[in-house]
Amino acid sequence: MSTPFTPPTRAYVEHVAVRVRDIHWHIQFFYEVLGMDVREIDGPTDDPRQYWTLGGLQLMATPDFEAPPSNDAGWLAHLGVMVDDLEAALKAAEPWGVKALPQGRNWLQLPDGLAVELIQAAPGSVAAALAVQPRG
Repeated sequence: MSTPFTPPTRAYVEHVAVRVRDIHWHIQFFYEVLGMDVREIDGPTDDPRQYWTLGGLQLMATPDFEAPPSNDAGWLAHLGVMVDDLEAALKAAEPWGVKALPQGRNWLQLPDGLAVELIQAAPGSVAAALAVQPRG
């Protein structure tokens, strides 16, 4: 009989870094649609090179970045984002010019081609996750 495997440590993804052509558009979208506020900024606040959100997103300003508008090509397939209120998030996303993807109405494609899957979270779970102070 073999001994059960015990991992040496436990881990979670603290953030995902995404290259974007228009960092200002993405900052506003993720704040106004999903409430992802600033955690840290690299560079001037009015023209950041990088922008980290509470909730684990790092936006990297790359004005000449080109990627096919697809969620099955490129360096990142999609972002899965837990939301307190899926219907409210979808409604807030409408005026941003995002497109629904074939996977379902909760799958959105942003203008730069990044795909975002919005997932309805269990009550209270988003607040609990955001209460974690990973660098505190």
